[in-house]
Amino acid sequence: MAAALIEVVGLTKQYENEGVVTPVLHGLSFSILSGEFVSLMGPSGSGKSTLMHILGFLDHLTSGTYRFEGRDVSQLQDDELAAMRSRKVGFVFQQFNLLPKTTVLANVTLPLLYMPMSEAERIANAQRAIEAVGLSHRAQYLSSQLSGGEKQRVAIARALVNDPAVVFADEPTGNLDSKSGAQIMNILDQLNQQGRTVILVTHETTTAAYARRIIRMKDGLLVGDERVDEERRRAALGGELK
Repeated sequence: MAAALIEVVGLTKQYENEGVVTPVLHGLSFSILSGEFVSLMGPSGSGKSTLMHILGFLDHLTSGTYRFEGRDVSQLQDDELAAMRSRKVGFVFQQFNLLPKTTVLANVTLPLLYMPMSEAERIANAQRAIEAVGLSHRAQYLSSQLSGGEKQRVAIARALVNDPAVVFADEPTGNLDSKSGAQIMNILDQLNQQGRTVILVTHETTTAAYARRIIRMKDGLLVGDERVDEERRRAALGGELK
């Protein structure tokens, strides 16, 4: 059985501004195994993006425990969070966050600039990541010359380049047409089939259906946690899944 990659017990998050406390997450407890494809699904304001920021070392929890690969990371300082983020996590966002006047290869190489490796190693790693998303023929194009779907594939390659333990995809199809969105989700599914842990954040039922497990959120609470078998996934997607 796969080991637990993420273990959360009693996690809360609240923000304080000028003495006003706003609770956002309320005592969440769950675990995610290495190699899972999980969707965090809920409406706007449910707390799913806040949770992703904590799980991805972009933000601190308020109380509770968060273990990553068996290590208690609940009280890490900002520099320690940054180190974990750079080594263990890849992000794909709705906004592609690419440098527009920079080549695909250079965009994908960016996360490796502060890694202890040679320039040749950085380029080789970036080329492998670009090949993994089927864009080797676009490696020397500027990102501004690409379609929306291609830009998101570059963003996925950039997320993969440091060989992370987990890839977080936050509304990755939000800026794409349905065909491009399906291509992006198929790439994420293929990465999961290769053993990569993928955590998808979405409010869309169709997008969430690509996952093999759906954790449902509402008003900062977990309100559902269900496994999705392959037959149900294919039925939900109308045969789109390749």
